[in-house]
Order: sequence, then C-alpha cells, then structure tokens
Amino acid sequence: MQVMPTMRRIALAGLAGAAIAAGPAFAADSPPATTTPPPTTTTPTTTTPTPAPKPKAFYTKLSNETTFTSWAYTNLDVKVKKSPAKSSRSVGKLHFNTEDGPPEIYLALQMFTTAKGDEWVQVRIPGRPNGRTGWVPREGLGEFHLIHLQLIVNRKTLRATLYKNGKLIFKAPVGVGKASTPTPGGKYWIREKLKGFGPVYGPLAFGTGAYSSKLSDWPGGGVIGVHGTNEPNLVPGRPSHGCIRMHNKDILKLARLMKPGTPLLIK
Repeated sequence: MQVMPTMRRIALAGLAGAAIAAGPAFAADSPPATTTPPPTTTTPTTTTPTPAPKPKAFYTKLSNETTFTSWAYTNLDVKVKKSPAKSSRSVGKLHFNTEDGPPEIYLALQMFTTAKGDEWVQVRIPGRPNGRTGWVPREGLGEFHLIHLQLIVNRKTLRATLYKNGKLIFKAPVGVGKASTPTPGGKYWIREKLKGFGPVYGPLAFGTGAYSSKLSDWPGGGVIGVHGTNEPNLVPGRPSHGCIRMHNKDILKLARLMKPGTPLLIK
C-alpha cells in the first residue's frame, strides 16, 4: 500500500489552503488605486482694457416758464454772452440791482455743460429791446430758486390770470396800454415788489422785465409795471402808458399769491 505519498499530497494541499486563508482580505467595492496626474501649465491670457467713453457736452432744462421756473440773484457782474463760450460776443452785463434799487432777479432757462465740465446758464436779460436772452458762467449767478407760478395778461380779453402748477388760482380784470403807448407782448418775469409810489399806482406795484417801446425817457427807462390805481372806473380798459393796472383789492390779493421770480406772459 502506498499510504505515504497519498498522505503527503493531503498535507501539502492543507498547507496551501492555510496560506491562502492567512492572506489579506479586500472588500469588493474598494476603490482602485489612483495616481497623481502630472501638473499642467496654462499660459495666462491678457485682454486689452476698454477705454472709458469721452465726456460729452449736454443741456439741462431749468425752466419751462409755466409750471416750474428757476431764478437767481446776481453773484458777479460778468458779461452776458450770445452763446455759451468765452470767445462769444457780449450782449449785456449782469447787474446787482434794478433801476428802483431791489436786488435784480434773472430767470435761468437752461444750463449747458461742456465736455470739460464748464457750466453756462442761459438767462433772460432785462432791458430794451425786449425778449433778449444770453449766456453767463454758472458762477455769475447765486443759488437757484424754484417757483411754480405763472402770470398771464391777455390784452384782448383784458384779463389777468395766475396759475400754480398749471391750476388757476387768481383772475382779475386789467387795464393795459392805449394804442399810442401799447403794453408790449412777450415772455417776461416779475423782477421786484415796490411800495410808496402814491395813489396813482395804488397800494403797491410789481416791476417786470418788460419795457415800453415808446417811453424810453420815463424814469427807469420805461419799465412796465403791474400795479393798482386811483381810477378804478378805467379798469377793464386801455387807459395806460403801457403798465398793467388792477383794482386795488385785486393787486393786494395778487401780492399775497405771487412773488418776484414769477414768469409773466403778455399776450
């Protein structure tokens, strides 16, 4: 009997099984071994910056002379230019006071800002001929004041009406200039409020930016006023030398509602 070889094969098989059993055990879902990829190098990209847009000149509206109007006192007695440029010809000069003494008021219509940032303001110019406008450096005027009134005088209907933000708040009959000394039509403004002229002008008067086209030799150069009267029977009518007359009670009421800086339209 060959017992020994058989027993040896059994023993060797047992040892092989024991060796396999003693080896490390791995889970079925263990991740595979990873390797670190070699570093990659990228070339940085450069972009050309977009240049900032160049400043442009622009206009800013300051008044529509109906529902909002800007006005200012004089800050410097600078020249008024025909256009917003230092090289433009002069058409007048700012002054500090009216012919009657109160501080002069200028209506500011619009502002022009140059590409360099310089500011010019278009203003209405008091004086003959009527209706002139011009440009002054912004520093030539003081701070802007805003008003929401408009006074309209109708020479055909002989009526004065005052509006606030476009809403009628006052109306009254008026007397205007006769044919030989007419009340001039156009766009003007209330420059001053005055008292102490005697009964002919009633309890008070408003000086305007309008001037008579016929009476330049009158005191003040023929400034058109809005005032009371000691001849109420002539209102409404055309009895004056160009000024706008009202009954005394009406001019007093108007004075409570209206102030200098109010735009005036005479049509």
